[in-house]
Amino acid sequence: MSENERVGRVAVVTGAGSGIGRAVAVELAAAGWTVALAGRRPGPLEETAALAADAAAAPAGGGAFAVPSDVTRPEDVTRLFAAAGERTGRLDLLFNNAGMFGPAVPLEELSYEQWRLVVDVNLNGAFLCAQAAFRMMKGQDPRGGRIINNGSISAHTPRPQSVAYTATKHAMTGLTKSLSLDGRPYGIACGQIDIGNAATEMTARMRTGTAQADGTTAVEPVMDVRDVARTVRHMAELPLEANVQFATVMATAMPYIGRG
Repeated sequence: MSENERVGRVAVVTGAGSGIGRAVAVELAAAGWTVALAGRRPGPLEETAALAADAAAAPAGGGAFAVPSDVTRPEDVTRLFAAAGERTGRLDLLFNNAGMFGPAVPLEELSYEQWRLVVDVNLNGAFLCAQAAFRMMKGQDPRGGRIINNGSISAHTPRPQSVAYTATKHAMTGLTKSLSLDGRPYGIACGQIDIGNAATEMTARMRTGTAQADGTTAVEPVMDVRDVARTVRHMAELPLEANVQFATVMATAMPYIGRG
């Protein structure tokens, strides 16, 4: 049995220290994947690795290892994918998940530095990781793999005072389409999951009250983040001949259909 066969399917998950990234990493590990965990904070990544190890205790379970890295830094991204390659020998999945909201302030009060940070994390980081994944997937044997981008409901419809986040998530849709097209000759599939109100630290404000398009503030329903993780796993485990191009997973009663 070769080293690659022993390792099995391999994924890189960014933003893996909490929330959706953590839930997806644990779900994949429980299903037998080996997962490289990327994020800026080593402590939370190690916590995710421990949760993945517990989940992987089941038959056919995989495992996870932390690679502290900042996706906005090209040298960190290079090191992340090099570490994944050295540890496992290949890459089957990139879950491009790292992201941030930015401050909810009037447009004229948003500083350029605040705008640039959101763009760097949500869009530039996603590009850098996708580029590194492409290089690995094109060069490995067997060739190919899958990229799943975390879009958002905001890739379709904005919330009030979210110009930077909304702009990057609309751009993520263009990135997804271009990756999907450019990946065709190399067996690289790319899809996008647009998530609405998964219960994580980032969406805590939904449960206490958040701004609505009509100027009011309202509590919004949330859903179990594990349902997002199961959806990502379904997308990830399709044969490369099939692809979920876009999937929307949301709290059923959240104000999205008819928002505004």
